[in-house]
Amino acid sequence: MTTTEPPNGLLHRNVKTRQSDEITGHGEDHNILQEEDLKRWQKHAQVVKGNVLKQVQDQLGDLLDKALTDSIQPFGQIRPAANGKPSKRPPSSSQRMDDGKMFMDRPSLLDELFEINHIRTIYHMFIAILLIFCLSTLAVDFFDQGRLVLEFDLLFFAFGKLGTVTWAWTVMFVYTLLVPYFTLVFWGSLYHSFPSKLGLSLGAGLVLSAAQTCVLGIFPVYVAVHYELPPASRFIVILEQIRFLMKSYSFMRETAPVIMKNTPKQGESPRSPTFSSYLYFLFCPTLIYRESYPRNSHIRWKYVFTTLGMIFGCLFYGYFILVRLCVPVFRPKSNQPFSKRTMVLAVFHAILPGTMLLLLCFFAFLHCWLNLFGELLRFADRMFYKDWWNSTSFANYYRTWNVVVHDWLYYYGYRDFLLLSKRKFRTAAMLSVFIVSALVHEYALGMGFGFFYPVMFCLFACFGVVFNFTMNDKRQSPVFNVIMWMCLFLGQGVQVCLYCQEWYAQIHCPQAGKSFWESVTPRSWSCNYQS
Repeated sequence: MTTTEPPNGLLHRNVKTRQSDEITGHGEDHNILQEEDLKRWQKHAQVVKGNVLKQVQDQLGDLLDKALTDSIQPFGQIRPAANGKPSKRPPSSSQRMDDGKMFMDRPSLLDELFEINHIRTIYHMFIAILLIFCLSTLAVDFFDQGRLVLEFDLLFFAFGKLGTVTWAWTVMFVYTLLVPYFTLVFWGSLYHSFPSKLGLSLGAGLVLSAAQTCVLGIFPVYVAVHYELPPASRFIVILEQIRFLMKSYSFMRETAPVIMKNTPKQGESPRSPTFSSYLYFLFCPTLIYRESYPRNSHIRWKYVFTTLGMIFGCLFYGYFILVRLCVPVFRPKSNQPFSKRTMVLAVFHAILPGTMLLLLCFFAFLHCWLNLFGELLRFADRMFYKDWWNSTSFANYYRTWNVVVHDWLYYYGYRDFLLLSKRKFRTAAMLSVFIVSALVHEYALGMGFGFFYPVMFCLFACFGVVFNFTMNDKRQSPVFNVIMWMCLFLGQGVQVCLYCQEWYAQIHCPQAGKSFWESVTPRSWSCNYQS
């Protein structure tokens, strides 16, 4: 570490000044010179401080870069050098992009934050609100109906016909477990020896696509509509349909190129992925297939039961939000035609329950549900989300809200689009991913509620795209975090308001005809119902 010399002549001037003061006794001049020297010493100290901090910062930066390189290297592939020896040089950015997602041992962010007492207090506040909901429901039931027993009629209705859901899920699971796997194994065993590789690939692809369309496309829709499943049961079937489709696609997308590149030696059979690794993949909390993942050494059963209890707590939490904050507001009590005034008031009434449901869905699914399966399967990579609540841009919010789905969309949608277009149409790739995501979200909500009302699609594909480009990563001011939260609050209020109004309109104003336009036109726009 280098040092900076004092200002030239400073020490010499001090000696001369003292001698002059002793001879002449000019105290005033001595004080003035002392003040000037003090200022020069302060400036000199600031220069030394800046130099020291700069050197320390540079050294820390070098140490952090080395630590990050060493931590990433064990997970990367060792590439052969030109002389045939393995090279330990860290991969470049383009090579890392081609390698795909890298899994590593890391906990969920909330599990780390809950170790801080201040953050855990916020969690305790939400538990207190849940208890207040219970007491409020008991008090209302006691004064209105004279009973002190909590009844969960809405909850039992929403999760009705679970027997039908169970056998439908079993059919989809068995199909996803057997058909894609053995189709890939059969195709891989013939690929390198078949005369027409393109014809074999097209034939196997068409057969598998037809089977996927029938079992994972039409079958879940038929079960949901034909058996008239209630909302929560419908969501289970439809969301599992989407999950199995994404899982099977990732399995085919990750393993087929490996089989095509690795030509087996004469007398050897082509290497195929193991059945156990595929079975593990169908249950582990990720949508990116790998032959193996980082695993924990043991299962923390206390963590499992605690997480399971939090899932049930979130379930009852959602029930009380609907019963205490949504049903009394949106249940029809008199003739109430559709108007701007009623719409605006209803939207602002729905902001609080909408926001609570948003946070509840995040905590129940992205934290509790995925961590539960991760713990049971000893899956070590628990980065299912990032600190989306600190986002100052919607671009960062979309990347950090749901990392599991974002990874699938990025690697198999955005990145593959860029590879096919030779990295020329980045905006088109981003827009295509937005549209596909919006369509899937709207499909899940439409099938779950049983009616077509493209609120999610409009908010996602229209406002979401605009906010993604206008509020991008260049926005770093805390003001934009406030704007993001305001947009989330209003968006959740609009969704809860419109879907609740349409739900009651579908009940009280059944469809008169069977024309296409009557099926896709929201009933709440023209229904004047009376309870």
